[in-house]
Amino acid sequence: MSKPSLHPIALAVLVLASSSAAAQDAGAEPIATVVVSASADASAAGLSRAYSGGQVARGGRLGLLGNVDIMDTPFNATNYTQQLIQDQQAQGVADVLQNDPAVRVARGFGNFQELYVIRGFAVNSDDLAYNGLYGLLPRQFVAAELLERVEVFRGANAFLNGAAPGGGGIGGSINLVPKRAGNAALTSASAGIESGGQKVAAVDIGRRFGPDHRAGIRVNAVRRDGGTAVDREERELAVASVGLDWNGGNYRLSADVGYQDQELTAPRTSVSVAAGSAAPAAPDASRNFSQPWTTSKERDTFGTLRGELDLAKDTVAWAAFGARSGDESNVLNNTTANATGAATMYRFDNVREDKVRTGEVGVRTKLRTGTVGHSVSATASTFSADSRNAYAMSDFGAGAIATNLYAPRDAALPAATFFTGGRMDAPLTTSKTRLSSYAVADTLAFAQERVLLTVGLRHQRIEDTSYLYDTGRQDSHYERSRNTPVAAVVVKPLRNLSLYANYIEGLQKGQVAAGDVVNIGQTFAPTVSRQKEIGAKYDAGTVGFTAAVFSTAQPQAAIVNRVFGLNGEQRNRGLELTLFGQPVKGLRVLGGLTLLDAEQRRTQDGRTDGNDVIGVPRTQLNLGADWDVPGVPGLALTGRVNHTSHQYADAANLQRVPSWTRTDLGARYIARVGERTVTLRARIDNAFDRDYWASAGGYPGQGYLMLAAPRTLVVSGTLEF
Repeated sequence: MSKPSLHPIALAVLVLASSSAAAQDAGAEPIATVVVSASADASAAGLSRAYSGGQVARGGRLGLLGNVDIMDTPFNATNYTQQLIQDQQAQGVADVLQNDPAVRVARGFGNFQELYVIRGFAVNSDDLAYNGLYGLLPRQFVAAELLERVEVFRGANAFLNGAAPGGGGIGGSINLVPKRAGNAALTSASAGIESGGQKVAAVDIGRRFGPDHRAGIRVNAVRRDGGTAVDREERELAVASVGLDWNGGNYRLSADVGYQDQELTAPRTSVSVAAGSAAPAAPDASRNFSQPWTTSKERDTFGTLRGELDLAKDTVAWAAFGARSGDESNVLNNTTANATGAATMYRFDNVREDKVRTGEVGVRTKLRTGTVGHSVSATASTFSADSRNAYAMSDFGAGAIATNLYAPRDAALPAATFFTGGRMDAPLTTSKTRLSSYAVADTLAFAQERVLLTVGLRHQRIEDTSYLYDTGRQDSHYERSRNTPVAAVVVKPLRNLSLYANYIEGLQKGQVAAGDVVNIGQTFAPTVSRQKEIGAKYDAGTVGFTAAVFSTAQPQAAIVNRVFGLNGEQRNRGLELTLFGQPVKGLRVLGGLTLLDAEQRRTQDGRTDGNDVIGVPRTQLNLGADWDVPGVPGLALTGRVNHTSHQYADAANLQRVPSWTRTDLGARYIARVGERTVTLRARIDNAFDRDYWASAGGYPGQGYLMLAAPRTLVVSGTLEF
């Protein structure tokens, strides 16, 4: 099979070559912590400015289309700012996404990896993008101190970003934007403590220097250590990052280097529900039913380099490259429980080493043909990941550990010799993934830019090779390619009203026929999920509203007459409503409602036709407010309510997981002490100490339960020099 190269893009660059001043964050409130604005991606356009209230931005990155204003975007997205991250004391990406009504946070299968469910489809942390590049950030957890923005795109996105290496990109994507030095010098030191004794210390330093302050450096470091609100659970985290940038006038450069080291001791495991049993009631949220010898360790070093060059007026070319080296080791206790809480556990050890290399090049230009404006983009990307793995298990049958979720019992560490794969001290390569693609898009502007039509095509190649754990010999090889189109339109009948519609696809590695079938071993083309969406956006100046109706169909494997094929389907339909901004001075609001109908269709022998998909609730409601207290300068009170309706932990819909509602409360006080600014913050998560299962599943087809955290108090202080 022929492999795509960069030649088409090189040609496009030559054709386009022949054929805005940096924007700054605005809308900061009088009581808000100083948030330094700067370009975070070595681009002339810089960051989209903040919307009224400062919690979200007016636009964000749309893959090869670049940064686009929300009113010009034929998709639904929300871009959370550093002001929100700081004010809410967010520790990681999951904390930020607690604000999003289209997202629910779950966990990887059998580990402690954060996983995000957008529109009812999983996006695991392997598929987070770092300034547009996949696979560069730590797999299990990403510290919020590294981030300037968290950009959430809702919907399929294979055309915009290319196929996601972890198989996500069906219901949405998440792009994390690194920090840069702003125009004002910044020296910030923070310290805090939370329930259980977890302590944190952090510094954030930014400077610009050189002629015309063309060079910038931003340094962040954070240390967390101690217990959590969960009994016996401890966490240790060390993070350091350096962001550099240079503005050379007609060219711009940026670079990032980061390091993160995290260790969990006695972390509370997920719970699988025993076959034929109802789901157990949620135990006390502060109770730890995991074994004391459970541990999870992850260490990552990563970096990126990005450059942008002005080829001519309104024509710019860019290139970006990144790499990550990661090591993980875990000693886990996998848990299965029935409706009474009676449970069994077994030891599962694994080690993993990752090497990731990725990059993209592209060009973008603006031109006119008669009365029609064009914004033409072309890009090529490549991704390479090599993974080494090994695992070992204790007896998970008669020798399994017996315990109970409501009355846990500690057990001695069993020997992990019952079932093994590879050498724990020297794991062999078990998988290699190679992705490459090139794409071209044109956004045509008609009727004085009141009608915007985007069309494009991406050619994607997916290559995946697996190797045997014990010998390193090749076990299977997959190599296929697919063209992925997009068609989307924005119509602006009024200056502050945008109506839009889109057709876009998600793309995953195709399946290989397995089981008792006549076509065993048959390799299928990449799986295409098709999305159709219509929506509206209204910008009232200080408050914004969006509404979207969508339908996404994802093919599913099923066997018909002993023939394996993509005969089944998961179809997710829904309505999304979001609200953001500052409707009245001093009151910031953020939230929305998502209604989902995730249905299993054409399942094996029709066994679960019409049932809800595992782990997808029908209703998700978020509503948050941040209020300046009148008459008390510098004091703000915050609150957020999240509601999730019931969901199921099995395809047969027999294991029902109850709905839950969580309330978070907080306060913030900012004062001047001499020439310095001091910010004191307090937050109570799960203020009414509800016990509930926060999610049911996450990994496709698996229905494990994740217990919510108990009431947790977090207090911190920040001094800005």
